[in-house]
Amino acid sequence: MAGWEPFEIWLVWSDRRITVPAEQSALAALQAAGFPIEPGCGNGSCGECATEYVEGDVVHKDSCLSLDDRTHLFSPCVSRARGTLVLPF
Repeated sequence: MAGWEPFEIWLVWSDRRITVPAEQSALAALQAAGFPIEPGCGNGSCGECATEYVEGDVVHKDSCLSLDDRTHLFSPCVSRARGTLVLPF
């Protein structure tokens, strides 16, 4: 996680904002906030935790999503975002 920047997740439908610190995964931050998400492998290779996003600059670090999938999904176990990532929840 070294070198990661903090970012924000905005759960737009519930109007909740979650800060993801540099030392924490988005998956861990979402789970800590009570978001019901299955962790899967935890290393970005299975796609179990792939989550829809509607807006944001995602830094994809997974190995499971296709280029098409990456236009609307991200793997919160390993992927990050720059700025604010908007999820439809």
